Amino acid sequence: MGFYERIVNRWETAHTLLCVGLDPRGITDPDKLFSWACRIIDATKAYTACYKPNSAFYEALGWEGMQVLEKIIAYIPHDIPVILDVKRADIGPTAQAYADACFSVLKADAVTVNPYMGRDAVDPFLSQPDKAVFVLARTSNPHAKEIQDQNVRGEPLYSFIAKQAVSWSPQVGLVVAGNDAQALQLLRNQLPDTWFLAPGIGAQGGDIAQAIHAGARSDGLGIIPVVARGITEAEDPQEAARSYAVAIQKAVETVRASQPQSVQALSGFKHKLMEGLIATQCFKKGSFVLKSGKVSPFYIDLRRVISDPRVLDLVSSAYCSVIKDLSFDRIAGIPAAALPLATAVSLKSGKPMIWPRIPLKDHGTGQRIEGEFKPGEHILLLDDLITTGASKLEALEVLRAEGLVVTDLVVLIERGKQGRIDMERAGVTLHACFHVRELFTLCWELGIITQEEFAAIEQFATQE
Repeated sequence: MGFYERIVNRWETAHTLLCVGLDPRGITDPDKLFSWACRIIDATKAYTACYKPNSAFYEALGWEGMQVLEKIIAYIPHDIPVILDVKRADIGPTAQAYADACFSVLKADAVTVNPYMGRDAVDPFLSQPDKAVFVLARTSNPHAKEIQDQNVRGEPLYSFIAKQAVSWSPQVGLVVAGNDAQALQLLRNQLPDTWFLAPGIGAQGGDIAQAIHAGARSDGLGIIPVVARGITEAEDPQEAARSYAVAIQKAVETVRASQPQSVQALSGFKHKLMEGLIATQCFKKGSFVLKSGKVSPFYIDLRRVISDPRVLDLVSSAYCSVIKDLSFDRIAGIPAAALPLATAVSLKSGKPMIWPRIPLKDHGTGQRIEGEFKPGEHILLLDDLITTGASKLEALEVLRAEGLVVTDLVVLIERGKQGRIDMERAGVTLHACFHVRELFTLCWELGIITQEEFAAIEQFATQE
């Protein structure tokens, strides 16, 4: 079984893609070093897809340190592969000797390699088909951009190198910084199937969910986030690893849920709903300046739904289908576009409705929330769509300030990825009737947009 197959197997059996970095900072006694590593491995192995010891920390202790590294690799359970972080870079017999040391002596399953000397530096590591090689593309250090972002033939150097390296062998993966979502997204768009090793999570500022949203393949896999100090220096390494693994699971589920389906795979109801949105011109193509200042090649205007009672009924049915298993006391529509939608859902579901004043009412009663409610009640927040969480966070602040409990948000359309991330950070679970990319697919198949327009719209949406 090859390295990448083993990672997929860990996902299927342990539901994790987490790579734990074994970097023993400040430990100089070989016996204490081995005990430290065994303690970390025992605590985290249930939540770990692979381990990544950095050879430099062991080499610094001389031959005893290398003996400990060999023992640590042997101690790791056989179903969990090992990436040896060595960043080797040489050619000919020297590169072959490095490969033999990594694979035949230390028994690692994958290595990191510096491609600066070209394919000659990588080929010796590719001689064993069950091993993997992660080539440095975009690294996580602050000054990486001084070299790696240089323009080469109209693209960043790291992008040029990545495409070259991946062409050498299916065993090649890429090191792509987990704290650089833009690089992850760019390379994923260019290389939809390649595996990424993503360091820079935690201590270097990377967010594990954001890294997966930006760098995962369409199946939610294809990326191995690396966490070292965030786990090994945690007060409870087991709990830290578990927490990261749970975050990975949620992010993978989000990525999978956001993938467009073919129209033939859509339910009859969803197909009918989206056709109704198109018929009422809720979807527009062109050039539109968004609230963020970005210029979008499409626009979603769900305020037009109220002009067609049939479509409004379909929309309210879609909301009710999504929220039927949720527990809440009242619905809170976010002004202004979502107020008629929330009203329709309230009528169909029989749940009472309130709405937060945004901005605060400065006349009359001066109430912050319209409608009857009691502190401590559970509120379902409802909006038309979500791109980022900005307006939702405003509403959350008003509702929670009055003692209401808000843990769920429902929207008709999820647009982009940032909104779900923002909601997770606010302690709110996002529920969407469908993703905007499903609407793109229908528009394309109905001939409303051309293939070129579809590609441009898709590319813009994946960067939101």
